[in-house]
Amino acid sequence: MEKPLIHFVHGKESGPWGSKILALAAIAREMGYDVESLDYSSTFDPAKRVETLVASCEKRPPDLLAGSSMGGWVALETSAHLSQIPDQHLKGLFLMAPAIGIPGYPPFQVGVDGSNIDIVHGWHDSLIPYTNAVTFAHEKRCALHLLDDEHRLKNSIDRLGQIFKAFLERMR
Repeated sequence: MEKPLIHFVHGKESGPWGSKILALAAIAREMGYDVESLDYSSTFDPAKRVETLVASCEKRPPDLLAGSSMGGWVALETSAHLSQIPDQHLKGLFLMAPAIGIPGYPPFQVGVDGSNIDIVHGWHDSLIPYTNAVTFAHEKRCALHLLDDEHRLKNSIDRLGQIFKAFLERMR
């Protein structure tokens, strides 16, 4: 039997196996998930990143998407695309400082229920205001975790891991 799959989606200027993804991928593997993290660094265009992720998901549908910053926007938009494809079974989204409500980004859609979305954001994020996440969480009725950290959440890796583990347990 095939293990459930989590696709990690990195941010605009990071890479597929940065410190956050490495830490969360280790937790996911311990909990019985396969993990995938594509390299999107060839483009800063979020729509092109969505195309890349959707194409990968068509080959092997993921159970969960986890995205950071621009990767959070990509995960949200990809969830909407996947909801239109028969036999897709995306259960939830784990978003870290998602790039929502940012000037210059196209509008996005969401393809999963808010009760299956967790957002983690830093109170001191100077790139993406935490208030954007608060507004989104309120509208979609999803879980929101605000941490005493900045955009990269680098000082909260342990806490981020705890939140992620609880999310995975809830999504089983």
